[in-house]
Amino acid sequence: MIAFWAIDVIVAFLVGSIPFGLLVGHFFYRTDLREKGSGNIGAMNALRTLGKKGAAAVLFLDAVKGFAPVFIAARWSGDDRVAAIVAVAAVLGHCFSPWLGWKGGKGVATSFGAIFGLNWLAGLIASAGWIVGAAATQYSSVGSILGSLTAPFALWFLTGSVAQACYGAFATLLILFTHRDNLGRLRSGTENRIRLTRQR
Repeated sequence: MIAFWAIDVIVAFLVGSIPFGLLVGHFFYRTDLREKGSGNIGAMNALRTLGKKGAAAVLFLDAVKGFAPVFIAARWSGDDRVAAIVAVAAVLGHCFSPWLGWKGGKGVATSFGAIFGLNWLAGLIASAGWIVGAAATQYSSVGSILGSLTAPFALWFLTGSVAQACYGAFATLLILFTHRDNLGRLRSGTENRIRLTRQR
């Protein structure tokens, strides 16, 4: 059983490490997201660089690679601790992909996908937090942080699982870390606002 769980974690990390932003940009737009805009491979830089369709594809695929391993692990193992560890592995794979020299995205879509895999209502609450933060400020980074901050509380109140709440807390800290440059730009007033049109 321990070996089975270990395989789950390794597979989740490898699935999470797939750089869908890079792949979508390369195969459908002949564009390397790392060389455009913020240089990030996530959905927001894809929106600025590839447009709405490209961004939607990246967002969906990044969320699925968080959701699928967690959902499967939760159903097969029936153990909330295993599901939480698998969620950690998937998000770490996205943020520190071995295919990109241990670099990657900021983890928001993958983390939110993992939260949906743990509890769909907690996923909706985290997504609502993103919408509120982003709509109120026009900064995706604020939405990402606010949505992430709601996750541990939503998971705790909805599931009563310490392990899942700890995943939410871990994801919040990780996303604060990956957004450290954004936080600096927010303080200096130079952060990019959300734009729904492709930048030329």
